[in-house]
Amino acid sequence: MRNRIILMWALAALAGSVLAGEAEDIANIKQRLHQLVPGEPSSIRPAAIPGFYEVMYGTELLYLSSDARYGIQGELVDLEMGVNLAEAARSNVRKSLIEAVDESQMLVYSPSDPRHTLTVFTDIDCGYCRKMHSEMGELHDHGIAIRYLMFPRSGVDTVSYDKAVNVWCSEDPLTSLTRAKAGEEVLSADCENPVESQYQLGKQVGVTGTPAIITEEGRMLRGYQPPKELAATLDSLSERNAAP
Repeated sequence: MRNRIILMWALAALAGSVLAGEAEDIANIKQRLHQLVPGEPSSIRPAAIPGFYEVMYGTELLYLSSDARYGIQGELVDLEMGVNLAEAARSNVRKSLIEAVDESQMLVYSPSDPRHTLTVFTDIDCGYCRKMHSEMGELHDHGIAIRYLMFPRSGVDTVSYDKAVNVWCSEDPLTSLTRAKAGEEVLSADCENPVESQYQLGKQVGVTGTPAIITEEGRMLRGYQPPKELAATLDSLSERNAAP
């Protein structure tokens, strides 16, 4: 009994020293980062590589050694498990950022019983965004719901941005978006709207072009896919996520 108690004390002391060492590493890394880049990292935690830490600025990812001397930019892959750990980390961040947006702040087109729900950053003047929207009926036939967030690629206070505001502030935004994506003019309107905040959110999650499709797990699918191909991609991802 006495030996067991001594062992428990020893393990507790070891755990305490590990936590203290981790806190010291993180403090050193933060100090080093302040010398190199502006702003605070959104998270710092031990990486899968022994002796390295995963540092995130939104979805931007960097691996730093515990002494803050060496940095690695790129994809970290677990070859044994066949998992891209860097993309998994980015997906978790995207998922949490998207979940923080209330669905009432999105333009939602959904079948009655969706199998997949996608959040899509869209630009009214983007050709492939228009093509995707024109296939909404087929997307619904495949059980895919679309939740739009606005991402005028030209930026704030531009023609594309104004079109997005006009749609959002219209009496029937869903119908107005369909008309705008068909090339029709939507009457000028102004109201309190989330277009700018959605544009900033898009940049935060790493959107560089549209349509940018975010799955329920936070994975980003860049660019247009035909409905049948997109449904097959989503089914494959679901099976992979469900695998033990």
